[in-house]
Amino acid sequence: MFASSFLIFLLNAWSSVECNPSPLGDVVVDRYSTPEVCPREVKNGDYVRYHYNVTFVDGKTFDSSHQKGAPKVGLIGEGRLIAGIDKGLQGMCVNERRKVTVPPHLAYGSEGAGDVIPPDTTLVFDLHLLDLWNQADLVITKTISTPKNCRRSVMRTDFVRYHYNGTLLDGTVFDSSYTRQQTHDTLVGEGWLIKGLDEGLLGMCVGEIRNIVIPPFKAYGEKGLGTDVPSQATLVFDILMVDIHNPKDNITVENQVVPESCTRKSVIGDYMRYHYNGTFLNGVTFDTSYQRNSTYNTYIGMGYVISGMDQALLGLCVGERSRVIIPPHLAYGEQGAGKEIPGSAVLVFDIHVIDFHNPKDIVEVQVIHKPEACNETSAVNDLIHYNYNCSLLDGTLLFASSDYDKIQDAVLGADKVIDGLDEGLRGMCVGEKRVVTVPPHLGHGEKGATGVPGSAVLVFELELVSLAKGVPPGYLFVWLEESPVELFEALDINKNQEVPQEEFGEFIKLQVAEGKGRMKPGMDPEEVIADMFKNQDRNQDGLITPDELKLKVEEDKEREAALHEEL
Repeated sequence: MFASSFLIFLLNAWSSVECNPSPLGDVVVDRYSTPEVCPREVKNGDYVRYHYNVTFVDGKTFDSSHQKGAPKVGLIGEGRLIAGIDKGLQGMCVNERRKVTVPPHLAYGSEGAGDVIPPDTTLVFDLHLLDLWNQADLVITKTISTPKNCRRSVMRTDFVRYHYNGTLLDGTVFDSSYTRQQTHDTLVGEGWLIKGLDEGLLGMCVGEIRNIVIPPFKAYGEKGLGTDVPSQATLVFDILMVDIHNPKDNITVENQVVPESCTRKSVIGDYMRYHYNGTFLNGVTFDTSYQRNSTYNTYIGMGYVISGMDQALLGLCVGERSRVIIPPHLAYGEQGAGKEIPGSAVLVFDIHVIDFHNPKDIVEVQVIHKPEACNETSAVNDLIHYNYNCSLLDGTLLFASSDYDKIQDAVLGADKVIDGLDEGLRGMCVGEKRVVTVPPHLGHGEKGATGVPGSAVLVFELELVSLAKGVPPGYLFVWLEESPVELFEALDINKNQEVPQEEFGEFIKLQVAEGKGRMKPGMDPEEVIADMFKNQDRNQDGLITPDELKLKVEEDKEREAALHEEL
């Protein structure tokens, strides 16, 4: 065995040797394995990294880089290798294997090399070229595929996320982001990367695939990188650019489609319902409200959503569509969000505003048609009949009175319809048409109802068909004029101090016919009269006597006085 320094001398050193003047042979090259593709061949001035086995002609090995555990690095054509190897490596391709037979005068001549190599010894080198570069080399980039639309490319100070496979020049894989299932995230041009990658990533588009070949002096140089990247290794990266942004970026709004009619724009404090598709810059979807068949509902400008979305949702119209690109520092930042959104991801939202309102909103009434003759208008306790269409703000029809066999009716103020509609139906004339907009807090609220989404603004197209003036709650009959001073005498038509139900009913019907009184609308008149009579016939003998008869107003006063006495 020989000292390492002496073995290196054996391979590197070459000096003139006095030779026999007879003709001398040249090196013999046997290229027994060549790669299908050879983009570059060894020439003078190149550096090479190669494995070797050296034997004598009889096959006896005396040196091997494999046994040493590291390939040899050398400079071609500068006299740093024995002449036969200098010539034998010429024209060699990476991954080529060749056997080079070196005659003595191109090896160690007539002097030999100590006790290791006798004089006039022919040497046989089995070579495997692993790497090849030149100090004049540049970073080589080759675009494998690029998207049709490239609206932005990598610049210095940009932050990028990319996947990569990293190999040595001979194809040996040393690293891959795919095996970690995580992109490499970094600033470009700020020294976070090896110089060759800092250069090679410039100009890339999201979705572009690029091959980057980096010479050792712009990679990890003589030191290499641990056990994965050997000293003086050319590195080859296959890069897929996933994401680009700059720390100075703000949100970007594109593809705006604003409806022609926009009477109101969203402001801070509004509550908005919107649909969205959420994707990354490479088009991969991470979330969509459409799959859930439900809008996303939120207050805006108040920190309930990521800051970029909070900003993007201001100043929009109902029905507006737009694409919003949000950089990570205005989205989920370096941490990302769960498994769906990786750290430092740019988010792209395609938004469709369905509606918005403010908790301070009131019912909006727009009169479309009002008859010239309007003697009375609807009010609390009135029985009304009306036609309607109920839609969302975006025009989606939810319900219509035409869907039912009979016309819609309601007693106003009796909690028979939602508060906003009840309010919108008041003050109408028969034949009047209105459009009434009801905010959700006066409609079906956050929970919604069957067929009505939660927090939905509702739009009603109304037509008042008929109107029957009502009576206050708890009343079955009201006087429209002053009641008779002697009410019992007016009721007691035959003057016998007793009023049966038939006589009572004739009196009440007469007051209604003459416009002096009004019964509760929406009920059978005979039922109303029967209930009124039952209330006055206190001993239930089928007759009303003078001491039994009391107006409801008097009853209410007595009830209130009794309550005060109890208190």
